[in-house]
Amino acid sequence: MKFKLMMVVLSVFAISACSSLLMSNGNKGAISSSLMEFLYPDETSRAEHVAEIPTLTLPVKVGLAFVPSTNWARDGINSSQQIALLENVKKSFMQYDFINNIEIIPSDYLKGGQGFETLEQVSRLYDVDVMALVSYDQVTQSTEKKAALLYWTIVGMYVIPANENSVQTFVDTAVFDVKSRKMLFRAPGISKLEESSTAIKIDAVLAEKSIEGFTLAVDDMNKNLDAELSRFRTRVKEENVAKIERRAGYSGGSLAYFGLLVLGATMVLRRKYSAA
Repeated sequence: MKFKLMMVVLSVFAISACSSLLMSNGNKGAISSSLMEFLYPDETSRAEHVAEIPTLTLPVKVGLAFVPSTNWARDGINSSQQIALLENVKKSFMQYDFINNIEIIPSDYLKGGQGFETLEQVSRLYDVDVMALVSYDQVTQSTEKKAALLYWTIVGMYVIPANENSVQTFVDTAVFDVKSRKMLFRAPGISKLEESSTAIKIDAVLAEKSIEGFTLAVDDMNKNLDAELSRFRTRVKEENVAKIERRAGYSGGSLAYFGLLVLGATMVLRRKYSAA
């Protein structure tokens, strides 16, 4: 009788221990990097900026980097993971012939300061005209579910509460002309992942889902980047949002085609009315 009572007590203690472990791990966490805080860190930097039409020299040289994490906290993804994700973003730009080259810039180079002054220093270092800055927000949450996992052992049955783990990720690429400090366009991407686990496996599951969430969000962002690049070319033609120049020896480029089409159409109309 005493032996059975002892087994019951031990079973209850084991279940309670699992529940305690679950409660200590069942929480909500967030990692982020803020584009606004990086570019406009104080009141002076937020002063009204005189609008200026940027001049893009084709083919464009682009720098690509992650915005450092907010308040200099740890980055949500390490340097090697950042580089791998930026390689995927790079592919979205490289398919256009009006882009010369893209330099992937480690976020460490941006941690030395804040604001457009830092952006200008980095652009000179890497010899780029345009900077594409990727910011992010990721929220991870683990909550106890009503369902439970049952385990049979040599001393009886154990009940281990299951956890519902969710990871929501938002990434955003903002493309700036460095000289005029004007944002040319932006493209967001999102992802949401959910998976159940035991309390013991919470950390491992959340770590795995965290990088998967970034990967899926960047993939979604790349689709939007393609659409925004196409939209920007149309805006250059119809809204004059940027002036276009060419580097010596360059004669192609999708953006340049807009200027050639307009010039060609004007010449045809002149000839038509001259003949009339």
